[in-house]
Amino acid sequence: MTDQLPRPQGQTQEGQHRDDTAHWARYVETLKVPEGLLSPNVEGHRPVSPLQGFGKMWQKTFKVRLEGASASPVEVVETLRERFPEISGFGKGFRVPLGGLVPGAVALLGGGLTGVMVLYSDEESFTYMTPEGHPFSGWITFSSYGDEDGTTVAQAQLLIRANDPLWEAMMAVGLNRAENIQWQSTLRNLAAHFGANGKVETRVICVDPKRLWRHYKNIRHNVLIRSALRAPSSLVRKISDRAWR
Repeated sequence: MTDQLPRPQGQTQEGQHRDDTAHWARYVETLKVPEGLLSPNVEGHRPVSPLQGFGKMWQKTFKVRLEGASASPVEVVETLRERFPEISGFGKGFRVPLGGLVPGAVALLGGGLTGVMVLYSDEESFTYMTPEGHPFSGWITFSSYGDEDGTTVAQAQLLIRANDPLWEAMMAVGLNRAENIQWQSTLRNLAAHFGANGKVETRVICVDPKRLWRHYKNIRHNVLIRSALRAPSSLVRKISDRAWR
């Protein structure tokens, strides 16, 4: 996987190192769509980090305290992972592979318009990585932990860049705000699932204000453009198929 996150060795409470290899996706050059599903915008495309993106780099952190809920961090992450389509609001548009959201799994988003790969997954967190053409290049990590007073906190943290000049332009006219609303809503839904009404805290930081103009050619992978270009040929095939019936 190109510029994948480093594979650190975890550390136990006793200070002994543990091997986290099983929690990480295996290295892949390109993504493979699960059998039985179709997505030309994901199949054969590379997973990309913020280093391969074009726009400004953003770190976005959203978290909610599950006040009054008895759920542990492990239970919170397990629930979000297993019920992600429902809790995120993506519904049937988020296609989870049969094996679930395990390391290396590829899930489709927007009916196959784009997708994500599970880069990392353990009991208290899991991370998605995006493919070429997706609105963003980068990672989004969902996690949970116990606060100092014992309250369980759920968190979503993104480190992203817009993938190409078109997506970067859209960031300025609403995409940036829409992304914030998406994950604020997800955490509110997660809190409601456990009977909590915590307020979602949002922190957005521009980590790097520079645009990486050497990556302007990323636009050739843009899923909106590629889908629009395929539409006429798909229509011709459908007409041709009907004519020969």
